[in-house]
Amino acid sequence: MSLKVSPEKVRGRYVNPHAKAIRRSFVDVLLWKMGFYDDAGIVPPLPEDFKYPLPERVLDRQAPIAQWINHSTFLVKVMGLTFLTDPIWSARCSPFSCLGPKRKHLPPLELESLGRVDYVLISHNHYDHLDKNTVKSLHKLYPDIMWIVPVGVRKWFTKLGIENVIELSWWEQVSFKAATNPTIELTITGVPSQHFSGRKISDFNKTLWSGWVVSCKKESVEKRFYFVGDTGYNPYDFKAIGKKWGSMDLSLIPIGSYSPRIFMAPVHVDPFDATKIHREVGSLLSLAIHWNTFRLSDEGRLRPPYDLYLAMQEQKLDPLQFLAPAVGYEINW
Repeated sequence: MSLKVSPEKVRGRYVNPHAKAIRRSFVDVLLWKMGFYDDAGIVPPLPEDFKYPLPERVLDRQAPIAQWINHSTFLVKVMGLTFLTDPIWSARCSPFSCLGPKRKHLPPLELESLGRVDYVLISHNHYDHLDKNTVKSLHKLYPDIMWIVPVGVRKWFTKLGIENVIELSWWEQVSFKAATNPTIELTITGVPSQHFSGRKISDFNKTLWSGWVVSCKKESVEKRFYFVGDTGYNPYDFKAIGKKWGSMDLSLIPIGSYSPRIFMAPVHVDPFDATKIHREVGSLLSLAIHWNTFRLSDEGRLRPPYDLYLAMQEQKLDPLQFLAPAVGYEINW
């Protein structure tokens, strides 16, 4: 049986092939807030002096660079091309300007200082991943951006007057020459994640959610990065991704919003699951996303890097292969 799965629909709504019952009702959320789903056992305290180990480095501006902006937003530069993932610069990840999760730190860069953005990868349409104000600002500043989105999300962009949008399903891919440098061949592939979608109650799971694998090739040189997006763990999808490509030069993997575990596990990996993804896709370097910027769950805001460090130790992996750096950190890949 092939490990590759296609997205399934039930009565017009997408479902996860490996975790179908993920929907949480208002009662579930209320029970969560009342402590009904609290994690069992005693959580060891976060050491006051803990700092995630980072490699000594001298940044080469001519080589590929990845910089964490915030939450799931990374600025990735390779072969003269600039990519953004799930960009959010707004003060809140919410449909309301005065309600909803508020950011805990400022982005390290202003949108105007990016210089040029060629491609933006969108994983799904939740407010912390698809931010209307940021999208509109980016389109105004950089109107030639090509937006890469999961099936069903293109319509949201066209309503804003944005037409340069490619919509892909899982395992669909598009190949083309880079507009700014035709010597570069780009291949972008949608890959499965285990999550859900919706911006209001009525559109729950009517659009797809995805990860993205981007390959940039110039002559005999190829660089590949994997944006995992937002996902829970299953023992199928990431093994299939690893089997198809063999290795990733860079992977952007979520490590936050995982507690209480019984409530969050179907749709959000914890650091222990994140290390499994890192290993199963053959990642040469992984960088942590989906933590610190917005408080969306019960674990401490700065807790995920420590749990990642423990997970890497437990699985006998080098922590320098999977980093959880500070906001604004840049690294060659």
